[in-house]
Amino acid sequence: MSGGLPVGRQVTVEVPATTANLGPGFDTLGLALSVYDTLTVTVTDEPGVRVDVHGVGEGEVPTDETNLVARAIAEVFAEVGEPLPGLHLDATNTIPHGRGLGSSGAAIVSGVVAASGLLEDVAPLDGDRLLAIATRMEGHPDNVAPALFGGLTIAWTGPDGPQHKKLLVHRGVSPLVLVPDHTMSTALARSLQPASVPHEDAIFNVSRSTLLIAALIQSPELLLVATEDRLHQSYRASAMPETDRLIRLLREAGHAAVVSGAGPSILVLSADPSQRLKAAELVADQADQHWTALLPAVDFKGATLRNRSAPAGSAPS
Repeated sequence: MSGGLPVGRQVTVEVPATTANLGPGFDTLGLALSVYDTLTVTVTDEPGVRVDVHGVGEGEVPTDETNLVARAIAEVFAEVGEPLPGLHLDATNTIPHGRGLGSSGAAIVSGVVAASGLLEDVAPLDGDRLLAIATRMEGHPDNVAPALFGGLTIAWTGPDGPQHKKLLVHRGVSPLVLVPDHTMSTALARSLQPASVPHEDAIFNVSRSTLLIAALIQSPELLLVATEDRLHQSYRASAMPETDRLIRLLREAGHAAVVSGAGPSILVLSADPSQRLKAAELVADQADQHWTALLPAVDFKGATLRNRSAPAGSAPS
């Protein structure tokens, strides 16, 4: 036993990338995408936490208990009052870091879901409780909600804490994500946001964010007008001029292009796959630097426990 759990207990978690805001839905709308980080956590007889990282972040992120995934696991164990066992974390990452695709949210969600899998027969946790823990760590629910539950999510905070509503996206919606080689600090992006905005801009965004829900679940032909925004993208444009320039070019060509999360990546929401290919070609022709084009599907599952295993000689957990 290690911290109350049998040595050798293991869980594997797969968590999708996410894109938040989607233009007008600032801090409320998020979409899960089929780009995944995979985490395997094994209970060991050695105290402490050891982390092996493969892919994105390898050689860059911490490999001990200060790793964000490890901190998320520890947060769940502390939440339910269980001692943290010795752990080995093996992370294979494909979600780009610092590009507005929810990498920190995915790390937190992978940790809380892995912890819930380890604790399922000791202290079961439902999705709402995991969302509350993940939001507390991330600071806002717009990325962690779609990472947990998949699909299109509307997230808000009420008297009972963070809440969400999951919606299924119209099958015709085809996302394109354009990822530059440079990063963007979320803290810097948020620092450029004013404390208040003009009344007419607030009304404008209420209308567009409402329309965007309809466009995503029922009427993809409305995506261009539905992704107009006056609350945040223009204020942050000076920090990512190439992103801003390319979004303007894409929108002038009829593509529903927006900043993905805090940027600097660009999200294009197309009504059919051929449109997103044309958008990718436009950026390849017009960009001043290299941008990687990702052609993901919308992920409808969210974070999943791919497998659980018990230590040799014991009953399955």
